[in-house]
Amino acid sequence: MKIAVIGTGYVGLVSGTCFSEFGHEVTCVDKDANKIDALERGIMPIYEPNLDGMVARNVEAGRLTFTTNLKDAMKDARAVFIAVGTPSRRGDGHADLQYVFAAVEEAAAYIKDYTVVITKSTVPVGTGAEIKSRLTALLPPELFDVASNPEFLREGAAIEDFMRPDRVVVGVDSEKAQALLRELYRPLFLNETPVVFTNRETAEVIKYAANAFLATKISFINEMADLCELVGADVQQVARGIGLDNRIGSKFLHAGPGFGGSCFPKDTRALVSTADQYGLPLRIVRSVVEVNEDRKRAMADKIIKACGGSVEGKKLALLGLTFKPNTDDMRESPSLDIIPALQKAGATIHAHDPKGMEEAEKLLSDVTFHDEPYGTMQDADALVIVTEWNQFRALDLDRARKLMKGTVLVDLRNIYAKAAPEDHGFRYTGIGRGE
Repeated sequence: MKIAVIGTGYVGLVSGTCFSEFGHEVTCVDKDANKIDALERGIMPIYEPNLDGMVARNVEAGRLTFTTNLKDAMKDARAVFIAVGTPSRRGDGHADLQYVFAAVEEAAAYIKDYTVVITKSTVPVGTGAEIKSRLTALLPPELFDVASNPEFLREGAAIEDFMRPDRVVVGVDSEKAQALLRELYRPLFLNETPVVFTNRETAEVIKYAANAFLATKISFINEMADLCELVGADVQQVARGIGLDNRIGSKFLHAGPGFGGSCFPKDTRALVSTADQYGLPLRIVRSVVEVNEDRKRAMADKIIKACGGSVEGKKLALLGLTFKPNTDDMRESPSLDIIPALQKAGATIHAHDPKGMEEAEKLLSDVTFHDEPYGTMQDADALVIVTEWNQFRALDLDRARKLMKGTVLVDLRNIYAKAAPEDHGFRYTGIGRGE
């Protein structure tokens, strides 16, 4: 099937590439000529494990192309995916849909035969109905259908999530559109992947509900971590104890500095904003947002406390800048709250991240970046682990201690909780470990 994907950001590029891996003919279109030029030269605009190899393979096979020309991308396309950004709107937290509607209206000019317009971008409930209304003003109704096909891709594991998903959700309002989407995902039917067909509104809510529930688990275990520190309990054992209950599950029960990235912060705020429009308070989700914001700010205080109550004039070695490992995404990363707060308190920051430093340099000031982790540690008063990259899980603690001036190790991901860092001369502070 011929597919057009509008937007070559994280969702559009991964989805388009994976559809081409299924055997479909995919054209990804973007207005950013520099990005398209880079993609044609095999340079990825994002870091995602194995994405560059999959792109190269499908480009070579002729199944995947990139262009800035929407008209060319739309030619003979039976499905058009809208995968543009939906950032939080300033002031009210609602998803900004201007790019979605602009893409839909531009695409409408090139729809000549029956085409399904599909939202892959995360959009509030009712967006599909608005898209249909706008297209109805521009096109005969027999030329199009509108569908919702939300993505459930984890950064760092997006290809695996697309090729072997837990489920596929499709919101449609016609049998013709359902048949086309079923054909599009036919390779997954062969693997007996559950494909959930609903109406558009239900599909739109499923996406937000899923992210809000996972975010709730994170904020919940972070609050339990605070309790554990006060009462002498161990949050990792608490998480294991409750996670073994199959009604709860162990995923997203890892205490840390709070969630970030492109989805959870934006989507929880948008869900609260949508509910507000209908006069519904959504108290649980609103609390999740508040707990997470407080959590990020509290981490700087935790580091300062571990350093004896002051970081004035101290050098801190910080490992990890991205919101999670295996991505270069800095969006709403806890480090963006932690580092400025530490600098305001008088600390000097030396940092390393395997993939996030180029983006971090745009967002942080007065930080000295290093090409490898040990470079941050020379004469440092404290070592702080913010992101649990695999490269940080097996540090030579003896080497680190010899390089450092101080003895403080603050581990915001608990990756050294069982490694006895005290035996290497460190004063260790983890998350949710009551003394």
